Amino acid sequence: MKVGSHRQINAKKYKVVNTGDIKIITQFISSDYVEIYNNKRYVIGINGAKEHIKGVRNTYPDLKLSIDNQIAEGEWVATCYTMRGTHTGLWMGIKPTGKRIEVTGVNIDRIIDNKIVEHGGAANMFDGLFEIGAIKTVIETEE
Repeated sequence: MKVGSHRQINAKKYKVVNTGDIKIITQFISSDYVEIYNNKRYVIGINGAKEHIKGVRNTYPDLKLSIDNQIAEGEWVATCYTMRGTHTGLWMGIKPTGKRIEVTGVNIDRIIDNKIVEHGGAANMFDGLFEIGAIKTVIETEE
């Protein structure tokens, strides 16, 4: 498979994240799709991928991901992105702020037979959530 094709497959994922049109997800997500967090593998499949996208879009309904840089080699596509959206939904116990947030991150996807089979990455959520007041610093007081 050519690297350009992997980028096109990856671009479909970002289109779905940006639009919420999860009905086309079977075109590019493998039935045994895996997400990796903290070096743990979670087989979530197509339905899990759909739920993940729905959850993110419920939190940030006007979400837009833009690709800042992308490198593809062999089965792998690495994408530096910027996410922008309004924090209007509950996320990981954090109440909605109604404020616009900007988050940068890197996603790494593995593509085999024209399907994304593995996804992982890291996002700098701290800065964005701190900026909108969703998380606060602890102020120590003298005793």
